[in-house]
Amino acid sequence: MPSLPAEAIRTAISWKLLPAALLSLSAVPLFALQEDLPGYGLLAVAVITAAFIDRRLMRHLALVAAGMAIISLVPLNADLGLGHMALMGGALALAVLVPWLVSRFGYREEIIRFPVRTGRRWPLAAKLYLLGVVALGYLILPAYLIRTGVYQNWPDASEPGIFWRLFLGVNTVGIWDELFFICTTFTLLRRHFPDWLANLLQAVVFSSFLWEIGYQSWGPLLTFPFALLQGYTFKLTKSLSYVVSVHLIFDLVLFLALVHAHNRDWLPVFLY
Repeated sequence: MPSLPAEAIRTAISWKLLPAALLSLSAVPLFALQEDLPGYGLLAVAVITAAFIDRRLMRHLALVAAGMAIISLVPLNADLGLGHMALMGGALALAVLVPWLVSRFGYREEIIRFPVRTGRRWPLAAKLYLLGVVALGYLILPAYLIRTGVYQNWPDASEPGIFWRLFLGVNTVGIWDELFFICTTFTLLRRHFPDWLANLLQAVVFSSFLWEIGYQSWGPLLTFPFALLQGYTFKLTKSLSYVVSVHLIFDLVLFLALVHAHNRDWLPVFLY
């Protein structure tokens, strides 16, 4: 395995890593453990520490911290009541909009972008990868959901109204994940760290968030690699459209597996 360039190593072990790591780790108490005080404390310490090390890093970490703080203000669960869905939807929208607006019009930067139409065709390998996502989801998700019982973190979608709300909620959160964790958090961290390190930092936040919305038990063994793959895929493709497609395909299998887990006689195509 080739060694990392000396410049990448120096960047990775610089003092700048301290506040970035603190911000990344703050997601664990803030989302996974739902402990607001240590979560907000780590967020604040991360931004303040960055101010003494690198002012530009501080500005960018503050954007990510603002988004994380906004998300934390609402319960991140699968409550499909219309009021909760509207509240959570508003928080998720603001968590993306606030960093983008401040970066674009406050900092006068064009770092945070959402590249939908790149003008590039997806190569054969990219199309085959989408098929691989379906296969992996089919093999892994039903076993994970049913064996651990975490499918109960999502409601039974037997009723038509709940069925379509669950479908909408799963897909909306999937799109938002890519907007915030990849196009915002990962993109900002790449300005200060090697891609591999920025990807690890965003994956901690990504998988902590997914824990709170239901991916518990051994879920992080699934969600953390997925977050890394999404960051790496975005680096290669530079396409929001593609990473969203990957995520939505995976989430479609998740949705169908959830329906099956609650009603085993439905969708008997699954192995569990």
